[in-house]
Order: sequence, then C-alpha cells, then structure tokens
Amino acid sequence: MKLKQTAMFFAVGAALQLATPAFAADANGTWARPNGASQIKIYSCGANLCGKIAWLKSPRNDTQNRDASKRGRPLVGVQIIRGMKPTKKAGQWKGKLYNAEDGKTYTGYVQLNGANKMKLEGCVLGGLICKGETWSRVK
Repeated sequence: MKLKQTAMFFAVGAALQLATPAFAADANGTWARPNGASQIKIYSCGANLCGKIAWLKSPRNDTQNRDASKRGRPLVGVQIIRGMKPTKKAGQWKGKLYNAEDGKTYTGYVQLNGANKMKLEGCVLGGLICKGETWSRVK
C-alpha cells in the first residue's frame, strides 16, 4: 500500500511540473535591442512581466509622447512593457508596449527563443499587422 502511495505522489508531482511550461521560461533580466541603442530591464510585476528602459546609448527625453506633460521626462526609467500576461504558448506573454520612437502604445507579444533571445512584437488592427525585433540577453 505504501509503495502505491509513494508512486502516486511522484506521478502527481511529475504531472504538475509538465503542466506549467509557460511559467518555466524566465524572461527576467536585461535585454539589448539589435541596434545597440538601448537596454531594457524586464522584471516580474505580480504574475505578469513589465519592463523599463535601463540604459540609452544617447540619453534623451520622451519627446514623442502623446501626453505633452511627459515630453520633458528622461526615457531612462520609463516603463515600456506593461502587464504582459502569459499566453497558452510556452515562453510567450501578451500585453501593452510603449514605443518611445512614435509615442504610441501597442498591443504586443514577448516570445522567448531559447535562454538568450527574445522576440518582441507590437501589433495594430487587432493583431493583423505586427512588427518586431529580436533582443539579446545582456544579463
């Protein structure tokens, strides 16, 4: 009887580990854009992912922001990845992305590709048109 209970305990534990692949991927860390102009710090915010600009090669203000009161703030420290929630696809999150280059916020996706690459896509028209780039892990 004890052997049967022990076997069942391990079977349940193994099933639980296999049932959570989307949460196993770790996007937390610092990521660089391919052009080398900026680095973004991604971190957990509750059960979601968020990200802030951690470094800019050429520091500047948020001059393109649609909110005129924010155009004088430095971009370093600005949250550009907001409330990314895990999707059903392993290593993928969906949420909002702020693009400081045009001052707009888009629906977007973050998709881990291995441990050191991450694709970030911003979408318009309900996800019909998406544009993205692949970031590399710095640390």
